[in-house]
Amino acid sequence: MDIQSTQTQTSTTTSQPVSASALSSDFQDFLELLTAQVKYQDPLEPIDSTEYVAQLAQFSTLEQQVLTNELLALQYEQAATTTMASLSGWVGMEARAATPVTFTGEPITVSPNPAAISDDVQLVVRDENGDEVQRIALPVSAEPYVWTGIDPLTGEPMEEGVYSFHVESYSEGELILTEMAEVYSQVTEAQSQGGDIVLILDGGQAVLSTNVTAIRNPAT
Repeated sequence: MDIQSTQTQTSTTTSQPVSASALSSDFQDFLELLTAQVKYQDPLEPIDSTEYVAQLAQFSTLEQQVLTNELLALQYEQAATTTMASLSGWVGMEARAATPVTFTGEPITVSPNPAAISDDVQLVVRDENGDEVQRIALPVSAEPYVWTGIDPLTGEPMEEGVYSFHVESYSEGELILTEMAEVYSQVTEAQSQGGDIVLILDGGQAVLSTNVTAIRNPAT
């Protein structure tokens, strides 16, 4: 649900207490009218009491429905406020997830997770077209690796753009596992979509908050 629709529903809920107040006033007027009818009814043709009971029951049911709707609206408003507060906590943080990342010249922290039985680990860097641009030997470890984006042939920084990092695990020369490595990216926007929190990263990539494995304050 977007912000605009949330505001619309919140605005609608604020009118509920007025309806409940009006209903309470109408209920009091109904009781006064009922009392007057009983007091001044024709003794020779008394009004059927079951009709009064039915009207009272119907009016009481309606009152309970309005009060229930008011309570539900209040709970929704509180839930929406809580959701917005949780969304704001993501913005500006660096989230770690298995996703491509935008290289702007600043080092990128890569978190590999090679197979434990591997004896050779390779970090394969690919550009946004999926072409391999660099291959780096890594230790068999989950220790973070800082990719500087320097071309080993020219010594110059690579072009800015979107890159992905894939970890290849080998055992006795055989490839046994390939998976995308997790990287840190700054969160520029957080959205609530269908009950899920979607994070928009600084390169425009979108990732579910449930796929984020760590967060940290951005480096200063």
